[in-house]
Amino acid sequence: MRGLGTAVNVATVVVGTGAGLLVGPRLPERLRTTVLQGVGLVTVALGVANAGRTRNLVFPLAAVVVGGVLGELLRVEDGLEGLGSWLRRRLGVHDGEEGRRFVEGFVSASLLFCVGPLTILGALSDGLGRGAEQLLVKAALDGSVALVLASTLGVGVGLSALSVLVVQGGITAAASLLAQVLDDRMIDELTATGGIIILGIALRLLDLKQVRVGSFLPALVLAPIFVALFAR
Repeated sequence: MRGLGTAVNVATVVVGTGAGLLVGPRLPERLRTTVLQGVGLVTVALGVANAGRTRNLVFPLAAVVVGGVLGELLRVEDGLEGLGSWLRRRLGVHDGEEGRRFVEGFVSASLLFCVGPLTILGALSDGLGRGAEQLLVKAALDGSVALVLASTLGVGVGLSALSVLVVQGGITAAASLLAQVLDDRMIDELTATGGIIILGIALRLLDLKQVRVGSFLPALVLAPIFVALFAR
């Protein structure tokens, strides 16, 4: 059944968030901080592993630099934060520290759950009728991470399920077209570019640097385009 993987993924993010909201308030602040830092460290490892997929670092470098400029011109990060703020107001979450955590939870979780090879490759496989196994694995991972993130960043993490539905569901729906366009080299450089963006997410989770990760999202589109233009 096409779309099953995304449906399960959305459900695990929601359930994981619910469990995190139940457990989080009962945990000491230092424990929640340590757990969140653990997720940040694993995210570093994931980003490095994905970035290592490149066959030529020039492609992800060019994609990230040009994509970052384009993202700032389009104000992508501001748009994501604006969407998070709009959802916060709709749900009646107060401004201040609670509101800041809500928006950060939504933005960070949306980026983490939607940027990566399993999102793209799993959605393509599901959309082409080859099975949803990759997305089911991703769903289990995302649910676990949602539990940890929600215990610290709150209910905003659960709203990232909407991002998963739109992005992952969109790739699944367009799988036939994308499969004809993307070859293995394009996917490798796209994955490597995603890995670099994931490292930016890790810096945010570790509270080392508030990288404007959303501004780099156009790089995911540019990476395969650059391969098509210059790697033939």
